[in-house]
Amino acid sequence: MAVQNMKISPLGRVEGDLDLRVTINDGVVTDAWTEAAMFRGFEIILKGKDPQAGLIMTPRICGICGGSHLYKSAYALDTAWKTTMPHNATLVRNIAQGCETLLSIPRWFYALFAIDFVNKNYAKAAGYEEIVRRFAPFVGTGYETGVTWSSKPAEVYAILGGQWPHSSFMIPGGVMSAPTLADVTRSIAILDWWADAWLEKQFLGCSVDRWLENKTWQDILAWMDENESQHNSDMAVFIRFALEIGLDKYGRGPGAFLATGTFFDPALYTNPTIEGRNAALITRSGIYDGQNYHDFDQANVREDHTHSFFRGEGSLHPFEGVTDPLDPEEARKQGKYTWAKAPRYNVSGKGNIPMEVGPLARQIIAGRSDAAAHQDYDPLFVDVLKELGPSIFTRSLARLHEAPKYFKLVKGWLASLKLNDDFYTKPTEYTEGKGFGSTEAARGALSDWIVLKDGKIENYQVITPTAWNIGPMDSSSTHGPMEQSFIGTTIKDMHDPVELGHVARSFDSCLVCTVHAYDGKTGKELSKFQVNNMC
Repeated sequence: MAVQNMKISPLGRVEGDLDLRVTINDGVVTDAWTEAAMFRGFEIILKGKDPQAGLIMTPRICGICGGSHLYKSAYALDTAWKTTMPHNATLVRNIAQGCETLLSIPRWFYALFAIDFVNKNYAKAAGYEEIVRRFAPFVGTGYETGVTWSSKPAEVYAILGGQWPHSSFMIPGGVMSAPTLADVTRSIAILDWWADAWLEKQFLGCSVDRWLENKTWQDILAWMDENESQHNSDMAVFIRFALEIGLDKYGRGPGAFLATGTFFDPALYTNPTIEGRNAALITRSGIYDGQNYHDFDQANVREDHTHSFFRGEGSLHPFEGVTDPLDPEEARKQGKYTWAKAPRYNVSGKGNIPMEVGPLARQIIAGRSDAAAHQDYDPLFVDVLKELGPSIFTRSLARLHEAPKYFKLVKGWLASLKLNDDFYTKPTEYTEGKGFGSTEAARGALSDWIVLKDGKIENYQVITPTAWNIGPMDSSSTHGPMEQSFIGTTIKDMHDPVELGHVARSFDSCLVCTVHAYDGKTGKELSKFQVNNMC
């Protein structure tokens, strides 16, 4: 399932291999196919290994969200081995996971997403001069500060986990670290420094609490003009320019969303189980099928490999998942076109359907009104979705909205640590069992399924957020979420299709994209672009 360098960077900005073919009729994309072009096979590597091998191997899948891989692989073994988790260990895991997302948000926004705004195609836009001043790569005032300060949450992760990335401090039964009072005090000071220097002063132009008072789209519009500081913030400048160039008009996707949730209430997940997971979550799991909410159940997840470079066709639950690669040349003769499988979720009455994962999915689920007292309830993006619909803009705004939310959560968990209590409980290492672990990486739902037999890994399947979003057509020829998002996009300049870059970057998939543009009537290739330059 996994692809070489799959989680290293978003589409088109650093490294990886994803080809995008689009058919264009009269300047509008009418069909799209994503091709993950390289194979790694971590599932094959892990088969037959020690049960704890996933703790070492899966964080190496990605150099950007390796902590998220560690987090879900640890919980997969926790559920398989029926461990007991000290409250401190749950809090430390929450803190580390939250910090990895906090460091990712400004890096994605400034270094990977907003730099497309300086494209010459927007030179006549009213806000273009200010955009270049702030967001031009390397020299923009916002770019330089945002990227530089993005390292601060990573420092907190390293204090608790020893290093970032590729830490291995989370283990079944807890964590290997026991922070001191000095560690906690230093971590709080670093986060406050980060928030003061970047999040509040530059990005929001207001306090975190003031931003979080926004509960509707109209609230955000009023917030932008409330005072000079907010009006001139990077957030407000982004919102105005994104609307000016029409990023709220395309990149819709399937309109169905999935979140597996992350962060646990320590008192409710002392004994991690698959069945008890949903009720213990702080940021919730759930499904929104475009009309109704549903509880998330990992038993309804399927991986369809009909159009993937794997033997056979149809769909399987990850516990029964098979990773049996084919020679791509032979596979293409069978109508297969990518190394990525097509994750789907079985919704009652609708069958297996594609689901968008990521920040927008998380915030749509956060708007579900039945939250328990310990859970995140945030109606903002239910209203934004109602007013604007899904798009590049709403997807991106949702990610930026998570910076103040996660900042408050992490500080609260740091303050809740009881340093004289335990951080680890030695587990019983059962030789047989099944486990499921999941989290919300910055880019979306990231999950492991592990099957143990005779004290070894019998089966291991990883489904990444990129797989959910860039997966291919399934057995019913339904396109994956990103493929659907490209369809309907108007390309204004065939020699510089920046619009396709916007769509790709809004998902922040960890793969590079080569775009081939074809005329739908003649079949002639119009242009070929490597959409991965920094400027």
